[in-house]
Amino acid sequence: MPPKVRDLISRLEQAGFVDRGGKGSHRNFVHPTVSRPVTISGQPGDDAKHYQLRAVQLAIEESRK
Repeated sequence: MPPKVRDLISRLEQAGFVDRGGKGSHRNFVHPTVSRPVTISGQPGDDAKHYQLRAVQLAIEESRK
């Protein structure tokens, strides 16, 4: 079962990312040491897409370097 969008948001916030807003259901998360923002779309209760999960994992790994 894929994680929910709210789970991805929680992971990003725990890693130190900050939501800088977005349009509609899109949220952009930034981190001082990560080169690009991570965009998460969808309502919090929606299932996360595989590419969203991968983007979050890569961004969190980059923030730890």
